Amino acid sequence: MLEQLRQVNGLDPHRDSPEFDLLFENAFDQWVASTASEKCTFFQILHHTCQRYLTDKKPEFINCQSKVIGGNSILHSAADSVTSAVQKASQALNERGERLSRTEEKTEDMKNSAQHFAETAHKLAMKHKC
Repeated sequence: MLEQLRQVNGLDPHRDSPEFDLLFENAFDQWVASTASEKCTFFQILHHTCQRYLTDKKPEFINCQSKVIGGNSILHSAADSVTSAVQKASQALNERGERLSRTEEKTEDMKNSAQHFAETAHKLAMKHKC
């Protein structure tokens, strides 16, 4: 359980290595990630999850690179890029809506002009028919 996690040990903050240790209340586990980058990602997600969901005893992160628990984590970058993507999509939808509104207005104007032209043509035809 996450609540039982007491310490996350990156083993060496100056070297990119995939090894790390997790210390729980009643257990000690040695882990190896596929890559050092994967370890960093795991630490960032684990740190974020602990900060968000644990209210009491939060685990200690030791011998970890500063980017793991710092403000510039991939989680913040991902959130920023999602926010940016949502803002761009929203702006594109607003612009599309404005173009559709202008197109609808022009279509209505053309319909009215065509109707007026048809009425005038019908009146001329009736006038010259007599």
